[in-house]
Amino acid sequence: MHEDGMAPDSGEKMRYGLLGDDPLNEAEKLEKYSGTVDWQYLKTHFEKGVLLYVDASLQLAEVGKAIAVDDRSQVDRLLKTGDLLKPGHPHAEYWESTQAKFTAMVVSPFILIQPLEEENR
Repeated sequence: MHEDGMAPDSGEKMRYGLLGDDPLNEAEKLEKYSGTVDWQYLKTHFEKGVLLYVDASLQLAEVGKAIAVDDRSQVDRLLKTGDLLKPGHPHAEYWESTQAKFTAMVVSPFILIQPLEEENR
């Protein structure tokens, strides 16, 4: 798409990259696809079942890297201890009522989330 919203001519190369075609290394990709979002933004992703909650005691980037490189032993350990979990409806209701904000990281097909502390909102 051109800046004017028009599609390129059929012979012209598109000037954007897909997430998987990004030339950055894993750490750079994880940082690039991270940010602060509110619950309203995450709600549809929750409904699709792609959110994973990361305990506040963990570094989001480390968990993201473990998932990105398919470190099954570390991911299994985090799941067993409850430090990584798929949030349920009680979580969603609470986050809705408190207008929670999160640090989120896309590790396709998942979105990892950690709630921000009150003072960081």
